Amino acid sequence: MFVPPPQPRPPQHVYVPGGMTPTLLDTSNTVGHPSGPEFQLAVGEGIYCLQDDVHLATPPPHPSEHTNANPNPLATALSPPTTGVKLSLSCSNTRKPPHFYNIANSGSTRSNLANSVIRESEKESRSSHETSSDGLATHLTSASGVKTPIFGEDNALLTPTPGKDGAKRKKPKTSIVKSNSSFISRVMPHEAMTKRVQEHNIEGLFVFANINRAFQWLDLSPRNEMKAQHVIKILFTKAHMLCHDINPFTKGPNHLDVIMGASTADIMWFEAFSQKYARINKNAVINPSPIHQIKWLPGSENLFLAAHMDGTLIVYDKERDDAAFVPEEKPPHINHSRGSDKDHRPLLVNKSVNSRNQKSNPVASWKLSNHRINDFAFSPDSRHLAVVTEDGYLHIIDYLVEQLTDIYQSYYGAFLCVCWSPDGKYILTGGQDDLVSIWSLTERRLVARCPGHHSWISSVAFDPWRCDDRNYRFGSVGEDRRLLLWDFNAAMLHRPKALSVRQRGSISSHAPLLRNRTESQATTRFRSNSNLTTADSVDGEGMVEHTVESRTRTAELPPVMSKIIDDDPLSWLGFEEEYIITACATGHIRLWSRPQEATNASQVDLHS
Repeated sequence: MFVPPPQPRPPQHVYVPGGMTPTLLDTSNTVGHPSGPEFQLAVGEGIYCLQDDVHLATPPPHPSEHTNANPNPLATALSPPTTGVKLSLSCSNTRKPPHFYNIANSGSTRSNLANSVIRESEKESRSSHETSSDGLATHLTSASGVKTPIFGEDNALLTPTPGKDGAKRKKPKTSIVKSNSSFISRVMPHEAMTKRVQEHNIEGLFVFANINRAFQWLDLSPRNEMKAQHVIKILFTKAHMLCHDINPFTKGPNHLDVIMGASTADIMWFEAFSQKYARINKNAVINPSPIHQIKWLPGSENLFLAAHMDGTLIVYDKERDDAAFVPEEKPPHINHSRGSDKDHRPLLVNKSVNSRNQKSNPVASWKLSNHRINDFAFSPDSRHLAVVTEDGYLHIIDYLVEQLTDIYQSYYGAFLCVCWSPDGKYILTGGQDDLVSIWSLTERRLVARCPGHHSWISSVAFDPWRCDDRNYRFGSVGEDRRLLLWDFNAAMLHRPKALSVRQRGSISSHAPLLRNRTESQATTRFRSNSNLTTADSVDGEGMVEHTVESRTRTAELPPVMSKIIDDDPLSWLGFEEEYIITACATGHIRLWSRPQEATNASQVDLHS
């Protein structure tokens, strides 16, 4: 039975003496500290306790915003797109998870995982950005000294030119506080904003959050007593910010580049400390479709990738002007096994990053699907892009060369979220089949399905503070209001009983396919196609389309913890050194403190 979501808290009415018209004011954020067994998570390493529950105020609709007055959930009238509350985190602390390890996968030629190394201890040099004399990034350099190419490095037209101030970080030019743009309805900086920012704990936590047409900057540092009070709050007129991201490459003690994607297709570049902004794709001049996900390109100061709801991936430059976009190249006619399906075809490059026309945005444009792109994630080695779409496909793209390499199908329904393991070996997806799926990039196959949710899964994430070179901890949240935690080790997976019976019988027609699937993990995708079944199809460009794996042939992994943690559907999940952080669709941001034992244990390597 469909249960409509609860209505937002009503705004406060302030009545002015003299019988004047009442003014609508936004309600303030609130913070609570619930306690009791229902606010505890029992896991093997100890008890996670709910420390803070910050409830974001839901702003009332703008008078010019058209609201859907039809309460019928089956109504065909289009409603504004929404994604629930999403968070972008910025921690000034440079300490990294101690369990990061060398990526030991020498057999992977396609992914070049062996070329990317994650440090094993604090004393070991970590991947760093190699810069030229003008301070601009040229390569991502791993601890092994191997350089990972930067997107578009072969195109000299994309090389940033240093200004008069040399390598000084550039900022937008328009003050958001003094802006008279109709795009922004109201800006409310905290009265003591400058003092709060200056006194911010270096190990504290800044959080950027969206809720309806509001976007807030919060300080959720552990010992901060003003968590409920925003640092700055921006109200937009009609736009709802659906996604946002902080640039880790330019992040500093006094600089935060935040990029936001809106339901109106507008993109906003916001520098938090200077309170200045710039608009990109203004008035949808490049693409009119809402933006469902947006992220900075790894190692880039200027470039970011936006996923539009029409199935297009577009690379923008925050400092280039916009211009009406027309595809530069006519998509070639491609024959492949699913050529009759007009909604699903290989990556179409409407504008290549190597194009000589780079005077204006976009930098690159790729048509991936005719269905909505729900999420994407960059691999840790900064070479691959995992994209999930509404038609139930996981796409693996070698975005440095603009080539689609693999397509995987969901058990049924759409994929809604995706993420990579810290070492880049595994990919997690979640979606409308109520399953978390684990995919192996090196083995080119589905490793396991993880049942446990009772509704759609909205977010998945690895906990890098509890991962090592053999064991992985990850979590998932969904519309069933549940948080699930999982411990994964490839050696602990058990084959389904039905599969074992068929193997012992030795007369099953599926036995040859099984042997192909379970060959040595050292087999690479270039040296051999032994991991492919006869049902998998390979096109002329090397793109492999994988068939759906039966549940009777796939290992299942049970969760180590499952609990309803909120009264509303959950929309976001993240892991920090001291917290597990969750967010729900109605604005509750909850910080779950880690067990003291786990905090101490995180300073010691699991192998000691």
